[in-house]
Amino acid sequence: MGKIFGVLFCILISNLASSYAQQNCNSYAFSRNTIYTTCVSLPVLNSHLHWNYHSSNSTVDLAFRHAGSDTSQWVAWALNINGQGMVGAQALVAVTGSNGSVQAYTSSVTGYQTGLQPSQLSFGVPSITAERVRGDVVIYATLVLPSGGTRFNQVWQVGPVNNGAPGIHGLGADNRNSLGSVDFISGETGAGGSIGGSRQRRRNTHGVLNAVSWGVLMPMGAMAARYLKVFSVANPAWFYIHVATQTSAYIVGVAGWATGLKLGSDSAGITHQSHRNIGIILFSFATLQVFALLLRPKPDNKYRFYWNIYHHSLGYSIIILSIINVYEGLDILDPEKKWKNAYTGILIALGVVTVILEALTWFIVLKRKKEDKRTHAGATNGHA
Repeated sequence: MGKIFGVLFCILISNLASSYAQQNCNSYAFSRNTIYTTCVSLPVLNSHLHWNYHSSNSTVDLAFRHAGSDTSQWVAWALNINGQGMVGAQALVAVTGSNGSVQAYTSSVTGYQTGLQPSQLSFGVPSITAERVRGDVVIYATLVLPSGGTRFNQVWQVGPVNNGAPGIHGLGADNRNSLGSVDFISGETGAGGSIGGSRQRRRNTHGVLNAVSWGVLMPMGAMAARYLKVFSVANPAWFYIHVATQTSAYIVGVAGWATGLKLGSDSAGITHQSHRNIGIILFSFATLQVFALLLRPKPDNKYRFYWNIYHHSLGYSIIILSIINVYEGLDILDPEKKWKNAYTGILIALGVVTVILEALTWFIVLKRKKEDKRTHAGATNGHA
């Protein structure tokens, strides 16, 4: 019964929130006293779209409103006539200066490395202006809808102004989900859904592969090598477990690295410098470890001591860099907090197991040394 009431309460709160957002959208009073027949509250970035559609000439008078805008910030709303997402978007842009003045213009987005420079759109925009009122930035425009169409993909975005020009917008969840569709006749809008979904799936796949390989399997493989070989019954099984775990980590890591390269090629102009550089170093180090295994000297070889130093140093460096880069990737993906907490929980669990096994290892080693001393002393006394 309690669960049922809980579900009903959540539904009630959700409906109230939705109702409040729509009421705020419909009841908004524009400074120009313009009344728009249709209004929708967009799902993210605190934005609203108001419009009047004129079927006689296929034009739309609209107002895009971003609530709670800061000074030195740009806002944009766009239609993507022939595609989905940012590239190809035909944008209405408003740039707010540090003094509060607002400049409005159009910009055709041709790539991810856009600076939102003023340019003509693929359809007519007879008029465009913007203002900042009570902390809200409003773009007013009239659009001549292309080919008499009424349903299009839409994109909206918010970003900082640097030295008077639009800077790169954030890459948080809201920024990535600020896209969907709009029908100017029915008033229906759709959330991002499958728009950009393929790329987002690749981002998620890239994150999962690398978190599992570099962030989990690599530390587990190192733990197997350090703590299993102290047990006599685990020799030489520990070596094969170590090799199998690290090889699996490397293979999965290569797949993750390949998805990262694909994401980079598909996202020209978007560069996560530190994440990329650490990834390149990790892949290089891991590849060296694979080749080092092929050149591993026998235990009685005089170079084995130096090989061990090289192998252990490189291995622990890979583990440290792996953990750092997993958190770098989580910050870029910006998933629900539970995913970062889950990975942190895994690391804590591995850390606790490491401390216990480290203590057990030293206990066994010291105990064996004492037994060896007693055996040696007994053998000496026997020959006396």
